[in-house]
Amino acid sequence: MEGMEHIVVQPPESVTWQVHLDRSMWIGGVRGLMLQALHPLAMRGVWQNSNFQEDPFGRLRRTADFVGRVTFGSPEEADEIGRRVRGIHKALRIHDADTGGTHRVDDPELLLWVHCAEVSSYLEVARRGGLGLTERQADQYLDEQRKSASYVGLHPDDVPGSCAEMDAYFKQVRPGLRVTEEAAATVRFLLWPRLPRELRLLSPGKPAYFPFGALCYYSLPDWARGMYRALPEVPRASVTAALKAFRLGMNALPENVHDHAFMPATREMLRASRERLGAAGYDVGKGLRGLTDPRRRPKERAA
Repeated sequence: MEGMEHIVVQPPESVTWQVHLDRSMWIGGVRGLMLQALHPLAMRGVWQNSNFQEDPFGRLRRTADFVGRVTFGSPEEADEIGRRVRGIHKALRIHDADTGGTHRVDDPELLLWVHCAEVSSYLEVARRGGLGLTERQADQYLDEQRKSASYVGLHPDDVPGSCAEMDAYFKQVRPGLRVTEEAAATVRFLLWPRLPRELRLLSPGKPAYFPFGALCYYSLPDWARGMYRALPEVPRASVTAALKAFRLGMNALPENVHDHAFMPATREMLRASRERLGAAGYDVGKGLRGLTDPRRRPKERAA
């Protein structure tokens, strides 16, 4: 269908659509934060320039908003949030306690690390949780995410676009990773976070969060857990089974119920996306997730 590129950034036929509509993304998002924390400079950038310690859920929801807009949003919405993010990053600096130097938050190496830790987490958690992607589709997902990386200021050619390239990237950067005091505190915090003020009434149920945080931790690569050693090791098969159970349960939630986890502006963006796709001939009766089924697409795009 002509003009699809003017409706949503990533079309329903993309692999990105399958991964980013999978509810395992919540595990992948927290796992990504834990992985990102192993880069000393990137972690100090978060520690010094955000309210992450007071509002970790806000950070996760803002990340979800960015990912949603550069996936399901219109090109105009994606361009707008890209400009906003680049503007914020451009103004921020990081003090490196090891060298005494100052670094820009929008340093391409730091942006690339954050991108790779994030998208590799989304992909690996979804696949391990049961999303049936072939190797070719996994490569396609990472190739499609080069476009997302461009919104934060990276050049697509500098971003890993296949599983082999992503593996090579992590092999290259691993010698520079370490568990700083900030990284260790971040993982402890993500395992047992302080609830934001508006959620303090839920404090009695806080112990129910720990299994979620632990699952995020156990989904990390073996080498990352080996660096943190925050929890005793458990059998790999148990972690995989827990990821599958989480994914199955979350994917069973109706879309209108699940979407309440997002910020109001994100929900409005998703509603507008459904309207545009419906007007373009897609059957949105089952929401955006329903469009992963080719039978709900216009005939000329169903193949």
